[in-house]
Amino acid sequence: MEFSGKVALITGGANGIGRAAGLGFAQRGARVVLVDRDAQAGEAAAGVIRQQGGEAHFVAADVTRSGEVAAYVQAALDACGAIDCFFNNAGIEGAVTPTAEYEEAMFDAVIGVNLKGVFLGLRHVLPVMLRQGSGAVVNTASVAGLVGTPGMPAYAASKHAVIGLTKVAAGEVARHGVRVNAVCPGPVDTRMIHALEAQLDPADPAGVGRRYQAALPSGRYSTPEDVANLVLFLCSDLASNITGAQYVVDGGRTAIGGSVAAAAR
Repeated sequence: MEFSGKVALITGGANGIGRAAGLGFAQRGARVVLVDRDAQAGEAAAGVIRQQGGEAHFVAADVTRSGEVAAYVQAALDACGAIDCFFNNAGIEGAVTPTAEYEEAMFDAVIGVNLKGVFLGLRHVLPVMLRQGSGAVVNTASVAGLVGTPGMPAYAASKHAVIGLTKVAAGEVARHGVRVNAVCPGPVDTRMIHALEAQLDPADPAGVGRRYQAALPSGRYSTPEDVANLVLFLCSDLASNITGAQYVVDGGRTAIGGSVAAAAR
């Protein structure tokens, strides 16, 4: 998986899976553009890449706003001249609340980032790749996009929709040298899973984590690098005829059924 001379654009690049992917691309020769609404963490992540000898740029943006998405795409083009790999990754978890009690504002916020943000990324990056006649996109979905997740109606709905967007876009651009795939992480050892643990049991979030990991066939959460490595593969020439697919990284959880909320209780 060699990316020398390539440009990788990553949303949600300040932390977690996005940060790990940025480091992975840079270590393999790519010039990296990180996008996040957390400017302090984003600048820090770009700084780490530069300290390791890589080239990295950071752009602060809200992925739910079309103008800001267009601006981060233009910033990547201005800095690097192309977008070869796009990791369309920004996302939030929202509340853990039954559908009958879920707040409309929270639903809108989750759909805004997880679905509209992914759509806007595709809307503004795909034209660049179509002009180039090449490119690879990886959208971040979730195992919650494959199975029901009680207590997370907005998150599950958004991630199911991301898989649908992935398939539609892949079919539209495949003949033009552009590939679009999705990754479906299970629980990953990042801020998001620990925030969910705290929602499920504020008095003992660590206990929630122990119970959930014990229920996983692998016995552990995935690391950000576990997911990032799959993203790198899907963006590489090794995956040159893979498009419109979704790949699970979940320690075997979907193989045996169940959900985060159910297993953690």
